[in-house]
Amino acid sequence: VAGAENHLLYLKDVADVSYADAEKSYYARYNGKKAIFITASQKPGTNIFDIRDNLDTKISGFIERLPESIKLETVFDQAESVSFRLNGFFLNLLQGLFLVGIIVLLAVGMRASLIVIMAIPISILIGIGFLDMSHYGLEQMSIAGLVIALGLLVDNAIVVIENISRYIRKGLSRTEAAIRGTSQIGWAITSSTITTVFAFLPIMMMQNITGEFIRSMPLTVVYTLMASLLIALILTPYLSSKFLTMEDLNRKRWLREQLNHEIDNHYRRSLAFVLTHPARTLGIVGIVFILSLSLFPLVGISFFPKAEKPQFIININTPEGTNIGQTERVTEFIDSLLQTQPAVRHYAVNIGHGNPRIYYNVIPQKNSSRHAQFFVTLKERDHEVYTDVIKQLRLATTGYPGARIEIKEFEQGPPVEAPIAIRILGDNLSTLKEIAARAEKIITNTPGTVNVNNPLGTSRTDIEIKINREKAAILGVPLVDIDRTIRASVAGLVVGKYRDNEGDEYNILLQLFEGEKFNHRDFERIYVSSLKGQPVPLTQIATVQFVASPQAIDHYDLERNVTITADVEGNLSVDAATAQILAQMDKTEMPRGYRIAVGGELEKREESFGGMFRAVLIALIGIFAVLVLQFRSYSQPLIVFSAIPLAIIGSMFALLITGYSFSFTAFIGLTSLVGIVVNNSIILVDYTNQLRREGIAVVAALKRAGEVRFIPIVLTTATTIGGLLPLTLGGGSLWAPMGWTIIGGLLVSTVLTLLVVPVLYKLFTRD
Repeated sequence: VAGAENHLLYLKDVADVSYADAEKSYYARYNGKKAIFITASQKPGTNIFDIRDNLDTKISGFIERLPESIKLETVFDQAESVSFRLNGFFLNLLQGLFLVGIIVLLAVGMRASLIVIMAIPISILIGIGFLDMSHYGLEQMSIAGLVIALGLLVDNAIVVIENISRYIRKGLSRTEAAIRGTSQIGWAITSSTITTVFAFLPIMMMQNITGEFIRSMPLTVVYTLMASLLIALILTPYLSSKFLTMEDLNRKRWLREQLNHEIDNHYRRSLAFVLTHPARTLGIVGIVFILSLSLFPLVGISFFPKAEKPQFIININTPEGTNIGQTERVTEFIDSLLQTQPAVRHYAVNIGHGNPRIYYNVIPQKNSSRHAQFFVTLKERDHEVYTDVIKQLRLATTGYPGARIEIKEFEQGPPVEAPIAIRILGDNLSTLKEIAARAEKIITNTPGTVNVNNPLGTSRTDIEIKINREKAAILGVPLVDIDRTIRASVAGLVVGKYRDNEGDEYNILLQLFEGEKFNHRDFERIYVSSLKGQPVPLTQIATVQFVASPQAIDHYDLERNVTITADVEGNLSVDAATAQILAQMDKTEMPRGYRIAVGGELEKREESFGGMFRAVLIALIGIFAVLVLQFRSYSQPLIVFSAIPLAIIGSMFALLITGYSFSFTAFIGLTSLVGIVVNNSIILVDYTNQLRREGIAVVAALKRAGEVRFIPIVLTTATTIGGLLPLTLGGGSLWAPMGWTIIGGLLVSTVLTLLVVPVLYKLFTRD
């Protein structure tokens, strides 16, 4: 090393050179014991169960070679969660298939029911094939699509086989009945299927993150419905011409007898009454529709529910500048709490960074000495036990000194920064800090809010070194040398790499004080070399002081802002909590140039709901165009559209009675309903038009069409509800709102369609 007056010095004379462990930046524990975590991720296009089976084979052989002091445990296995979810969906699918089969069997007999039921497995297999060609597999959304489509798959076949059976009873041969029955109803079921597809196509084409999340579901419905249409138009008539017999059709069927009894004793009289009193009928329906809309505030709005998993995470964040040792001491406190919980199966903690990515919408935090994250798994899927554990841990960790501890439940849907996020925008950081403190207090005092985080709530303390440039220039000390010397003294400076004989590389770290922790008094011991090689004390050319600074300066649309975030407890309404917070914030006087914006779940929901509104609008336009082409009229498509407000009545009452809010999946259900409920109207209006072309008067045609199409309409509604009911009852809080939206809307729409559509047809049609 060059010294003063060009003297050469050896490094060994002025420094100690030795191997040393790198500074620890990460720890891991499993059930309180030191651990090393090994992760494996699934490649695209592979089967997770095959991967798990292959891994189990390798791991079992590896365990046999481990010493007794080391154990290998599985912390997280995605295949378990996938298996549980898929088994649940397949069970719902089989239950739905069973219900649909029973309904069809009770109504049309053994032979006809077998012909109808054949549409289901064939349509599903074709749909899965096209789904695979679209690079989607069988997962949560696609299987949910199969369950939704299950009841719809037999609708076309039921209508076709009912019409063929009607002609066979009239005395036509089976072949002639199949030809005439299918040709008479063919265009009606084609247009009704296309209208249903149009309801799902816009959902499929949504481009935001929510659209990507749900895309495989509408795609599955579209593929299977189109397959069912082809089967109904080709396979069902062929099988009917071969296997249906007069004897089988003339046998009494319990459900058909009940429906015929309903037609004779109630429907015929009700239809005659509403056709005689159209104004009164439409007035009552209009009042009920307005009443249902007024119930919307009581139903409430939400985005996605909790994930209903027996797992949760605990985030620990200590103040800025905290070393990893202090963060580890906080995790030991959490260890002691978890070990007292008998419901806990196991837990793991990563100290120094977040857990590996174990849930699709939770992004792990990168390396930070002030961050740690627990992953906790419970023994059972018991909601009451889960809620009790969460509540106890939150009570025990509230107000813990020197750390912010968050107990976070997994949530469904696309990633969201937090359920509640209030942005405050403005220029001056001090003013932002004052407003943020008031907002934090309001959010904390709002019932049901937890994990409140204000980034400006605590300041970061920095050491600021102010260099006297004039003095440094007079003494001949370059600024770059000051910078390098300070870095080497405080944190060490990597000056190169050393490679040993085995090819291993090591960083060469230059440190001023080996084995000692640097503190602010050590600045007095630092000397900087001048250009002449003379040592100059750092304190002669610079001043050292502590300054407070914000932990982070965030920007939103190029404007400075601070975002205060919070979670909500259990199933409390995020919408209601946000409304309370905003109402209190409106009472707060804001300085000029400062404003509040809402982020989090509400912002994401408005974005997604906006996409769904566009989807509904596109669906309505597409359906209207199809109906105009079919009926060659502008008034009759509007008559068909009357089924949509009738469906909204049922959906609102169903959600209110079951206690579910209008979530994103409920919106999907309502959009799907737009395409489903018009099918009954299409069948009714189309047959009425055929009767009128035969010279029958309007009222007589409406009465006959209503009675003839009553059983097919009721059966298709019953099969759709039967196919969807298991998912609604057993699919958890994610799918229940969608199921009840469709079931409630379909029930009310079917009943009222059989009465209101004839009334509107009579009013808008001349003899």
